[in-house]
Amino acid sequence: MVNVWSFSQFAGPRRPTALVVALLGMVAFTASVSAEEDADERASGWSGTARLGYLSTSGNSETDNLNARLTAEYASGAWLHRGIAAGVGAREDNRTTAEAYELGLRTTYDFNDFDFMFGRVNWRKDKFSGFDQQFSQSVGYGRRLINQPRQHLNVEVGVGARQARQRDGNRVNEAILRFGSDYEFRFNDVAAFNFDLSIESGADNTFTEAIGAFRTKLLGRLATVVSYTVRNNSEVPDGTTRTDTFTSIALEYTF
Repeated sequence: MVNVWSFSQFAGPRRPTALVVALLGMVAFTASVSAEEDADERASGWSGTARLGYLSTSGNSETDNLNARLTAEYASGAWLHRGIAAGVGAREDNRTTAEAYELGLRTTYDFNDFDFMFGRVNWRKDKFSGFDQQFSQSVGYGRRLINQPRQHLNVEVGVGARQARQRDGNRVNEAILRFGSDYEFRFNDVAAFNFDLSIESGADNTFTEAIGAFRTKLLGRLATVVSYTVRNNSEVPDGTTRTDTFTSIALEYTF
């Protein structure tokens, strides 16, 4: 179980090359494509968030915790494309206690205000989970059950495939069924609550991720985000736990 989202390589001798390359690559991609659009199209089409949280303690024990997440979206008519790159880890007394990465790309097409189709790919790597890495692809149908100015609820179902490598080296390739939901409630123009649920179920393993987050605006485009994440794999190798939890406190900039 991990109690703080962080990035363990921040103070260590190694550098977070995988996450840095991913983040820089996404920024470069966004900039290159944006350059081809005029100013009005960029303002209406592109958006995103950059999130960073850091915690360091010293004394009886020394810890460094850092979490980073970049999200970029491009909307064009009925299409919406969304990419993410994230890193999490922890280091205590010069010992790495958590290290995880995530890359994802999602595309949706709206048929109307309530119905849409989606396609997504997602790669996760966790050096302290029962699964060293999981790569999934899925397509399906979604429905906006609630679509109001202050709250929305989207649900989706689909099918796909997943390729995974367990901590013991065993590889598991399987077809999956996917269920997802996305809920947001805005208390006012300053504070909001989000809850995301993702379930990928296969014959050998079911992966579940639930994320709850409170977002509060500070000044302009800057906000604080407090989130709690639960990740569960139904089948893991002996000696590893099925469930990991992550708590994050971070600053977020919207662009």
